[in-house]
Amino acid sequence: MRPGRRRARITVLALAGLVVFPIVPILALRWIDPPTTAFMLRHRFAREPTREGDASATRRTAIDYRWTDLDDVAPVMALAVVAAEDQLFPRHRGFDVESIEKAVSERHRRRRVRGASTISQQVAKNLFLWPGRSFVRKGLEAYLTALLETTWPKRRILEVYLNVAELGDGIYGVGAAADVYFHKQPAALTRREAALLAAALPNPKRRPADRPSAWMLERARWIEGQIDQLGGAAHLAGVLPTP
Repeated sequence: MRPGRRRARITVLALAGLVVFPIVPILALRWIDPPTTAFMLRHRFAREPTREGDASATRRTAIDYRWTDLDDVAPVMALAVVAAEDQLFPRHRGFDVESIEKAVSERHRRRRVRGASTISQQVAKNLFLWPGRSFVRKGLEAYLTALLETTWPKRRILEVYLNVAELGDGIYGVGAAADVYFHKQPAALTRREAALLAAALPNPKRRPADRPSAWMLERARWIEGQIDQLGGAAHLAGVLPTP
């Protein structure tokens, strides 16, 4: 076989592998709760400067991750993250086209780019990928998001999101966050506490829910108002709980 054909064949097989390989774990995770995620592993084995400050070393860092079924999470918590992150979540098929168009327009105008990722996209990214804005990563994210939306019900996507979203430095999911910040089970979270956790997204390391800034308190008040609207919307039946 000629070298050119051999390289082309290897490329095709590699691309086929990238397409087929994720299908099995995604199908399995529809029913199996993820033991960890790519983002958790990245945090656990983060490279940090040594004491001398002239080099970096890999060290294990603690993470707090406690799986909690959606039925054991306060309904207002589910509504709060949808209100804060992706209000079209029950209706879209993984992508918020309008938000993507706005983000592209702002990038062309060299303005600060707003987030356009849906909850489904964030689940795909957290489970399998890495931070960044490269075309390769975004392409993989889009493909994985389409797989999730095709094979998982919306409630499962939301359940996994509530468990894998980082809500503090090394704190993943509402099971850990409810205990660390408010010393209670996630089923007992109040409307204000749920809104504060949601207000910390997407940068919880700088926005601790137990020490909210004035901006976070205002954001939480807005989220609480959105919870009332989302909870009473007929099109959310079967996807989001009633508060």
